[in-house]
Amino acid sequence: MNATDRYAVIGNPVAHSLSPRIHALFAAQCGQSLSYEKLLAPLNDFSGLVRRFQAEGGKGANVTLPFKLEALALCDQLSERAQRAGAVNTLSLDADGRIHGDNTDGIGLLRDLQHNHGIMLAGLRVLLLGAGGATRGALKPLLDANPAAITIANRTPAKAQELASLFTRNITVDACAYAELAGKTFDVIINSTSAGLSGETPPLPDEVLRNGGLAYDMLYGPAPTAFLTWAAQHGAAVTADGLGMLVEQAAESFLIWRGMRPDTLPVLKSLRA
Repeated sequence: MNATDRYAVIGNPVAHSLSPRIHALFAAQCGQSLSYEKLLAPLNDFSGLVRRFQAEGGKGANVTLPFKLEALALCDQLSERAQRAGAVNTLSLDADGRIHGDNTDGIGLLRDLQHNHGIMLAGLRVLLLGAGGATRGALKPLLDANPAAITIANRTPAKAQELASLFTRNITVDACAYAELAGKTFDVIINSTSAGLSGETPPLPDEVLRNGGLAYDMLYGPAPTAFLTWAAQHGAAVTADGLGMLVEQAAESFLIWRGMRPDTLPVLKSLRA
């Protein structure tokens, strides 16, 4: 094995990223010799930075905000997951200059729900808040878990409807504005909006979460997000932040690059500590 195998997370901003720590723990656990760094990409030259990293021998990269759409456009080959998501968060960089793109966000969310929280979505009514890239990346894996139905709520309902129309299958995918949620109840609510970054929560009716239901926020931090605080006050039996999703999507990236899946539980415990 080449001891100089290099990987990175690319974003702007990127200083806050936990990915180098996560992949260092994965590498130690799996006996893999590699390096993993943070790369701050200029907002106007993401592709240039990726090409330079590749030319210097970089083997792969995770892509975070705001470059997941640019990463998609840069790829020579896309996985089905990336095509479905319309965004790329995992790049595999070949020595011949070719770039393969994948999206591990959705499977990361699903594995966190199932393996870390014991939540099986089969037969449950799921509400997704927001219609951006995170929701789009999550839809296919969530549908594969056979929920009873999925509703996408968004401030701009047309955007939610456009997204719902891309995923027509035997499970109903509805779309609506937040105001249209009045009188509806869901077993699981997943927040993919960035409202929590400003301490806000989407405008939800009090009764929208079933008593004893699950609330999941893709954001994470040292304290519960505004959405999870709201959910706890409105009858949620389980509240979970997105740290597990981050670790699980990283494990999927590690599997793509190194051919082995790390055990995520000790890594998650280390990060929580």
